[in-house]
Amino acid sequence: MKKLLVFILLNISAFGFGAEFTRGPYVEDPTLTTAIIKWHTDVPSVGWFEYGPSPKCNQIMTISPKSTSHEVVLHGLVANKEFCYKAYIQNNAEDGVQEPRTGKFKTLYSPERKVVKFVIFGNTAGSGELLPALVEKLKKHNPDFYIHTGDLVSTGSALDADKEFFTPFKDVLAKAPMFIAVGDKEYGPDLKDKESRGFFRTNYSRVHTMSWGKGTPNYYYFDTANARFIFLDTSSAAGALFAPGITKDSAQYDWLRTALATTEAGKWKVVVMHLPAYSSGAKGSNEDVKNAFTNLFEYYGVNVVFQGDERSYERTFPIREGVESLKGIVYQTFGTGASAELTKREFKEPWTARFLSGQVYGVGEIVDRKLTVNVYNLDGTLVDTLELYQSL
Repeated sequence: MKKLLVFILLNISAFGFGAEFTRGPYVEDPTLTTAIIKWHTDVPSVGWFEYGPSPKCNQIMTISPKSTSHEVVLHGLVANKEFCYKAYIQNNAEDGVQEPRTGKFKTLYSPERKVVKFVIFGNTAGSGELLPALVEKLKKHNPDFYIHTGDLVSTGSALDADKEFFTPFKDVLAKAPMFIAVGDKEYGPDLKDKESRGFFRTNYSRVHTMSWGKGTPNYYYFDTANARFIFLDTSSAAGALFAPGITKDSAQYDWLRTALATTEAGKWKVVVMHLPAYSSGAKGSNEDVKNAFTNLFEYYGVNVVFQGDERSYERTFPIREGVESLKGIVYQTFGTGASAELTKREFKEPWTARFLSGQVYGVGEIVDRKLTVNVYNLDGTLVDTLELYQSL
């Protein structure tokens, strides 16, 4: 294997360029011991992938068959570790490879670690002139993973995914995996019509692999360190005809109840969803989402809910049964991302602690029994801080 790799590397770009990377590489569905690496090329090419514990990125090599769509599943990884990798594709003569694309990722953390860092943002659909500024800020924080609160691509179409998501976020995705809460835009412009059947599967499910479960990739959860992160699909409340239901007789509701009930004592319970249960922004609270989920959140002791959709940032006081309560849940809305279309506060709700009509992102960290989310604008100015503590 080493002799083959030496031969390949000696022939890097010897005969000019061949295939080109059009997407990735990017990492999805990391676990304690596995991860999935994906990349696309413009024309069919054999792929070579080498990886190892940082900084030794060339400990193991695997080959991806000739194709434009590549997926490599890594097994036998070690929890709590950072890995680095190099992906190669053929040159024009098909007897060597081009300069590799490189990246890194961390496996999920075992429960005893009790420290995890993430970056959260949402609504990047349509790209826009502010997106490069957001990407530059996101790259600087070196999180264990990113959280996107939904609405990735303006049309929802895989044809626009490279332009609006994979290309602008190339450097971000090369640093850490991204976990996504499905937004209504992921169901396409005709989400309310019967013609939208199959749209989500064709344009989203085949592209994104989230943590495996009964509802993947619509809804899923993963455990890392001393936290369980639960991602829901609220798109049916936006009229998406073929989105999973959220009513109390739905499969998603039963799944959520089980996911919450089986969370080990002492773990943080973090929920991420697109449509907001509580919002004083232009659209206001989504009553369907509120009626469906908040009782479960309260009964099982969810600590914080991250939301999207609204073109604004908001943090509530702890809420229980619709009113401010010390025993309640904080709802934090990250819906602006890089959107130039901002909205103002339309509803003067007493439970609003902070509202900002501006582009922001959050840097979250759990350290044992403390959760902190620092919120920054695109100038890098700290505009809000959430601090939560778990009781013993």
